[in-house]
Amino acid sequence: MRLALALILLTALLLAASLAVPAQGLFDLWADDPDVARIILVELRLPRSLLALFYGLVLGASGAAIQALFANPLASPDITGATGSAALGAVLFAYIFGLASPFWLAVGGIAGASVGLAALLLLAGPKAETATLLLAGIAISTIAGAATALALALAPSPFAFYDAYEWLMGSLIDRSLPQLAFVAIPAALVTIWLALQGPALDRLALGEDAAEAMGYRIVRMRVMIIAATAIGVGAAVSVCGAVGFIGLVGPVIARRLVDGHPGRAIVPAAMIGAILLLAADLAIRAAPPDRTIPVGVLTAMIGTPFFLWLIATMRWRAGP
Repeated sequence: MRLALALILLTALLLAASLAVPAQGLFDLWADDPDVARIILVELRLPRSLLALFYGLVLGASGAAIQALFANPLASPDITGATGSAALGAVLFAYIFGLASPFWLAVGGIAGASVGLAALLLLAGPKAETATLLLAGIAISTIAGAATALALALAPSPFAFYDAYEWLMGSLIDRSLPQLAFVAIPAALVTIWLALQGPALDRLALGEDAAEAMGYRIVRMRVMIIAATAIGVGAAVSVCGAVGFIGLVGPVIARRLVDGHPGRAIVPAAMIGAILLLAADLAIRAAPPDRTIPVGVLTAMIGTPFFLWLIATMRWRAGP
């Protein structure tokens, strides 16, 4: 209970800070022209802050579910290729098929993430060793990245690369309330559903035979979790682009807080994911006013050393 209250309080504080920062300019504008200040707060800052919240929630919950499903702490939406595949799907729909509305972008992102996760399950298997999982994830991510670049190069618009650059790096800036809805609704529903699968994932940690003896249908559970993860992550990537390592770091921290129980870690992982992404979005606001830093760049800079540390720790524990 204390852990949940602490995470909720920290999330609420960061969300309030995200709406208020930078505060001085907003207060001055509110005194001069309240209508313009209200537009800035509702039309610009609110979507950005809530996108960080819901994107972080679904990344944390999805990462925890995937790690429990593959019984591997290195599994996450970005490392397994789900985010890269979702970006590919969104690019194909927007620049090749000409379906650039928020709905079709979400459909493309979900379809791409589904294909990427299905390919990972076929290549690596449900209980993949670390090396197998990494190799399969790297292969899927590389293919998805190359295919995305090819799709942009072949797009009818000669400015496709320029238009998609900031989005591909992960950005929460200049998103609208309708775009927020296309992320928030799937992210909230998927996060809640994954949280309800916590007991089943805890039983799965005991072994497939034990879980099946308790009445759980393992194959059906795998398919449902992969589909839910693809929906949540795909919808978020279609609007905000690929944001890396939140789905890796959040679940790792959460499992330490719940004594290693993979199912019980889903809700804390979702909250930690939201906290990390809100904090990262606040941090990039310290950049010079004439420079825009995509939030995905910052999460990658912080997450990559953490990823390497995690690999080194696992290697050290495994022994010679």
